[in-house]
Amino acid sequence: MTTDLLQFPDGFLWGAATASYQIEGAWDEDGKGQSIWDRFSHTPGRVLGGDTGDVACDHYHRWREDIQLMAQLGLKAYRFSISWPRVLPEGKTKVNPAGLDFYSRLVDGLLAESIQPIVTLYHWDLPQALQEEGGWANRDSVHWFQEYADVVSRRLGDRVRGWITHNEPWVITFLGHYTGGHAPGIQDLPTAIQVSHHLLLSHGRAVPILRENSAQDTQVGITLNLSPIHAATESEPDQAAARRQDGYLNRWFLDPLFKGGYPEDMVEWYGESAPAVAADDMEAIGVPIDFLGVNYYTRGVVQADPEGGFLQASSVRPEGSEYTEMGWEIYPEGMYELLTRLDDEYGGPVMYVTENGGAFADELVDGTVEDPRRVTYLRDHFAAAWRAIEEEVALRGYFVWSLMDNFEWALGYSKRFGIVYVDYETQRRIPKRSALWYGEVIAHNGIEEQR
Repeated sequence: MTTDLLQFPDGFLWGAATASYQIEGAWDEDGKGQSIWDRFSHTPGRVLGGDTGDVACDHYHRWREDIQLMAQLGLKAYRFSISWPRVLPEGKTKVNPAGLDFYSRLVDGLLAESIQPIVTLYHWDLPQALQEEGGWANRDSVHWFQEYADVVSRRLGDRVRGWITHNEPWVITFLGHYTGGHAPGIQDLPTAIQVSHHLLLSHGRAVPILRENSAQDTQVGITLNLSPIHAATESEPDQAAARRQDGYLNRWFLDPLFKGGYPEDMVEWYGESAPAVAADDMEAIGVPIDFLGVNYYTRGVVQADPEGGFLQASSVRPEGSEYTEMGWEIYPEGMYELLTRLDDEYGGPVMYVTENGGAFADELVDGTVEDPRRVTYLRDHFAAAWRAIEEEVALRGYFVWSLMDNFEWALGYSKRFGIVYVDYETQRRIPKRSALWYGEVIAHNGIEEQR
């Protein structure tokens, strides 16, 4: 067997990602307001095992230690999110100085270690006070988000050079407001689709605010969860089902950002559930962005199914494939397929992989965690991304999900995505084998391809 080094471009931004509710804890400390995830996780039956994010990884108190971990791994960047109710406990008007101070210290700590902070404004923890006023289903949410973006960027914009408005609006839309499996736990299709529009509009309205409050070289973008969708067979019904699934997951969010409108086939399919759109909304949503954040985990394989919900489609589990603990097929080729498609169909945007990783059954044995499947997973996905770069796709960086094991939403602490193991009883952090391997990748700015 021979090995070749697949070298990434100079300046490629290697990082790791987290989200506020999943790691911070300190859910009611220092003036923080309640979020929809606080309310949701405290509601019996909503989260596996009754778990909550009350303590999580206690990052709010251990952030200095966590920055040292990042520095030891050689991370070039760290993507984290702001807790909206930590900054604005009621969601608007009254700022909580202690909340802003926390993020200001975090940014300074990262910069002191030459780690670039990439800040996500919204990673799902809406202030509960705003949910009481209708949340994202209320068009006023656009103005609430503008105020929030202004408050945060006025404080941090002198140091933060990378802003992400929203993380995965599809998840907020459909898991939060259609299936109800995520906070706020609503189950109504028309509400969900209206939420999708308000999320995109709030993004568009926030972009110029973030630019105005930041340095000239600051980059502003949005992160979408995207997957290639494959039809289970060549049959016309399955092909049509795959097209609908692609519209539902991918095009519904990509087309307004890059093509000026919602995909016509999906507007027609949604019918009376399609969103109310004001005259200048699409122009605002389509404001030019500096990059697209891409979260990729798996592909979708679908078949036509009259019983398959409003899409009349259902998922197929390919035989012979390997799966993560989440039940997601490991499909590295999908990374290449997705990045090249985005380049071809959406004008060649600058992109960052803002999340990619896998949950595996990690065990701490004699003080170490061997996770060879995660190493293989990451190597194969990095290689697929490298192939896309070789075809001149403008991929500028890659953020592994996640820096550390954390609260996996409705699945509580049952799944471990981290490259750092967290012993939740002691809060001890233990870098897994994958973390040490990733440090070598960063140091060499490349991976060994095994042949």
